[in-house]
Amino acid sequence: MILLRIVLVALLAVPPGAALADTAPACPVLFAQGRAPVLTNPKLDARTVPLCFDAFAVLHSGVSRTPLYAAERLTRAGISAARRVERDDSFHDEDRLPEEDRASLADYVHSGFDRGHLAPAGDMPSPAAQAQSFSLANIVPQNRTVNRSLWAGIEESVRRLASERGELFVVTGPVFSGRNVGSIKGRVLVPTQLYKAIYDPRSGEAGAYLAANAAGAEWKAVSIAALRDTAGIDVFPALPEAAKAKAMDLPEPREFSRDEARGESWGAFFRQLAHDVLKRLWRELMRAIF
Repeated sequence: MILLRIVLVALLAVPPGAALADTAPACPVLFAQGRAPVLTNPKLDARTVPLCFDAFAVLHSGVSRTPLYAAERLTRAGISAARRVERDDSFHDEDRLPEEDRASLADYVHSGFDRGHLAPAGDMPSPAAQAQSFSLANIVPQNRTVNRSLWAGIEESVRRLASERGELFVVTGPVFSGRNVGSIKGRVLVPTQLYKAIYDPRSGEAGAYLAANAAGAEWKAVSIAALRDTAGIDVFPALPEAAKAKAMDLPEPREFSRDEARGESWGAFFRQLAHDVLKRLWRELMRAIF
């Protein structure tokens, strides 16, 4: 317990000050304007290792034994290709990381948590890229209900948005906050929240989904600036502050079906669109009242 408290203090203390220097792996095409996310909480910077994969990049923490973020560039063509890749679960340890700093498959056995992807398997445009997404360097302990419902809907909504707009930059990551941060097997820290941040390079809009890592969690849209304050990371450091200060209008989380993706009727499309609009209006009304 004493060791866990020391780890939590190191992760959660966020002193004021300038952002840390960029920690960028050699895969700039995956980052908005070629710049990797910047850690604004110096305590998160201990024992970090950047890793490149075919379709995503991560910054891994040897303190939490999880990634601190996964970055992707989603395109219409890439999403179309990903729809045709059959899922083949192949979770594995990441042997590019020091053994003492990485999670193992044994950590998750009987843990009560799902092995939650940051860069989703459903985003991967090839079998090889999908296999890489099952590296534990891309995995965090995630509440099972959230992973299989709300978060799956968020992932699918972002894919649809990328297909509509043509290109999006996406950064997904965990938040460790408060004094109720737990761990599995005393080794792998469990996020208190998860975020998925989006930047549209054509419109200049940006924003993030933020949800608690707990059953029954709701999501909220936050600005990149607000996310920076919450998570201790500037996910899109190249953006102007004005763009970071305003959260874009994010689509409601939507479930996915492969049959629907192959040939959705116009009637079904417009019915779902009307449902999404009404749900968004109801959410905004409730926010205005309360």
